[in-house]
Amino acid sequence: MGAMTLMLLFGISVGVGSAAAQSGDDLGKATYDRWCAGCHGVDGSGTGSGSDYMLPRPRDFSQALYQVRSTASGGLPTDEDLLYVIDNGMPGSTMPGWEDVLSREERDALVLYVKTFSRFFSPDEQPESLDFGRATRANDEVLAEGRAQYEAIECWRCHGDQGRGDGESSSTLADDDDFPIRAADLTENWQFNGGGNVEDIYRRLRTGMDGTPMPNFSDVIDGGIISDDQLWAVAHYVRSLAPEEEPRVTEVVRAQLLEETTLPTSVTDETWDDVERVHIPLVGQIIVKPRWFDPRVDGAWVQALHDGESVAIRVSWSDPNRSPDPDWADWKSQVLSLMGPKEGDPPPEGPTPDQFMLQFPMQMSQGMERPYFMYGDNRRPVYLWQWRSNSNSAMEGEARGIGTESFQTEGQDLTVSASHQDGQWQVMFTRPLLTDNEADLDFPTGTAIPLALFAWDGDNGESGARGAVSSWYFLFLQDATPNTIYVAPALAMMLTAALGFLVVGRAQKRENEVRVLEIETTN
Repeated sequence: MGAMTLMLLFGISVGVGSAAAQSGDDLGKATYDRWCAGCHGVDGSGTGSGSDYMLPRPRDFSQALYQVRSTASGGLPTDEDLLYVIDNGMPGSTMPGWEDVLSREERDALVLYVKTFSRFFSPDEQPESLDFGRATRANDEVLAEGRAQYEAIECWRCHGDQGRGDGESSSTLADDDDFPIRAADLTENWQFNGGGNVEDIYRRLRTGMDGTPMPNFSDVIDGGIISDDQLWAVAHYVRSLAPEEEPRVTEVVRAQLLEETTLPTSVTDETWDDVERVHIPLVGQIIVKPRWFDPRVDGAWVQALHDGESVAIRVSWSDPNRSPDPDWADWKSQVLSLMGPKEGDPPPEGPTPDQFMLQFPMQMSQGMERPYFMYGDNRRPVYLWQWRSNSNSAMEGEARGIGTESFQTEGQDLTVSASHQDGQWQVMFTRPLLTDNEADLDFPTGTAIPLALFAWDGDNGESGARGAVSSWYFLFLQDATPNTIYVAPALAMMLTAALGFLVVGRAQKRENEVRVLEIETTN
């Protein structure tokens, strides 16, 4: 959820007019009042009118505690550090990047103005950046060393064994203001504050992230507990946990046709290892009340297969625990007390499960027309597949608007296989392409079928309208390969060969005729 989205939603933009018309200190104040005060407050205390809808809370500039710095832990950031955050934002929070919105002059003025909120900044002293040296090279040996040090310095206690933020301490983490804070999911480096390349990760390890539980390891190096090369190895290992490139958003999930093997019967079947994964982003549901501004699930990986008779769709997403989990009860209580009561609808009571839902149109249209992505409406209903962790079962149903869901009580053709391991849910839905149930949607091959995702983390206080949603994407079931695809190339090769023989034969015949003529002429 971006800060600009919230400002538009609640009308909390403070200033009007063009900041570009200002100069000097006036430009910084005008730019701040217009774009920043709605979240960070007019006085920079982090208590703007939109702050109650944000977790983590906006930065309190008066404290001068900054997560992204090139300076030592507890030190002030440089002007370049502040500009970096203004330009790039803080992924995983409501702080957007402003590089494409504000001019360089406005952003430089913001840097100077933000510093005026804290008595710790001095115009006569400039913070000094640490010397981070040059990155070492990565190889299998370095990654193995990085893994060993990851365990030795106990990164796993917060980030988990596989880095998905599911460590034994993850449910107890809080920032310096005692707000709950999540351990970073190291498999999503595009969401790292301060950048996700090896150099960026190393800097966060060296400097820590002030105001959060993330410590710095400069003292560990100075104390001779680990070497600088070993810390670089940790940075390389952490980087290796994420994809080589940030997932490219694509609109189509392609269901490969299995012509020689059967569909997987388990969500953990090795067949899925070689199937294309499509990453679909999710955001908090803020369309209808009760809106939800703090979704746990920010995206899911989707894969699909079919065998001409049935289709299997596997979704995978990071989740630090299997809800409901008593170890996360206090976390849930804190999140709901901070985020839950704002919409007038009381938060859910008692244990709540994790849930995931796939949504399709009830009727396929000839064009690109799709139902309203939030559960359709009376004119265009939607067809639903929903899974719940407490029963580990899936249900088929339909909806004609949010809150109108109804699920089939008998005759379901949908089956499910689910697994939670190392901070990740994997859920596989399987159903015949065609059924005898009039309430079901048929899945034709060779057709783009609209698809939308919904996710709920029960121990994050999510249920009902409180959850994460996606826009419409498409599921495409690959057609069987027609025999003509194989016959045509072979026929073309035969014709080409025949033509070649004909051309060569005629050329040879012509050459022989010329030679005979030359002999006759000589004689």
